Parts: sequence; C-alpha cells; structure tokens
Amino acid sequence: MDWMLRDLAESVPQTRHVVVLSADGLCVARHGTEDAVADRLAAACAGLQSLAGAVAAELPHGTGRMRLVVLEVSGGFFYLMAAGEGAYLAVLADEDVDAGLMGQRMRDLVARIGEHLGSPPRAGERAR
Repeated sequence: MDWMLRDLAESVPQTRHVVVLSADGLCVARHGTEDAVADRLAAACAGLQSLAGAVAAELPHGTGRMRLVVLEVSGGFFYLMAAGEGAYLAVLADEDVDAGLMGQRMRDLVARIGEHLGSPPRAGERAR
C-alpha cells in the first residue's frame, strides 16, 4: 500500500502527511510522516470520525456514517475520508494545496484499493 500512498502524496503538490487508520485510531499505513506523528494523527482522526458520525445521525435520511470531513486550519487543510469497512484515509496538506485535486485523488485512491483498506472489527468487538 505504501506506493499507492506515495502516489497520492506526489500527485498533489503541498501534501504533507498521508495516513490510513482503523476506526479505533490505529495507524495501518503512512507516507511522509514519522511513526509518532502518524499515531497522533490516527488517534485524533478516530475521535473526529466518531464526532462526524454523531452529527450525521441527526440528519433525517442519513445513515449516520461519516464519508468526508474537510477542515481548514491555520496553515493548511485536513481531509478525512471513509475508505472501506472500518478504515479511513487522512491527509494533511499545506494551505496552497489544490483542494479539488486532493478530493479527486483521494476518491480515486479509495475506489482503487477500498477493499484492501477495510479493517474488520476485532474479535472482542464482535461480541458486544
């Protein structure tokens, strides 16, 4: 999966970090970042996807499932996209990034490898 993440990062100028994470916040794969940074981003993303799902559940015809979150913060953008069952693709980019291109490349990547990004629930979670 590393080469696919690298392809995303290199095809969109101003991309800083690319992380694939499980729904419970564990880093599954990364590109352009150190382990500690990837772990922090993955943990923060788990909370964000949970919060987005809670907001989505308030929509009358929604499923309560988060599909995409985009945050504009001082210095750049953060993207979080659902990428298979229990998996998410997160990207941190500089403020000069082409937002449309980033969204398109992320969707393309998820479509190409979505089934490989799935992270099934752990054995202990199935019993709940």
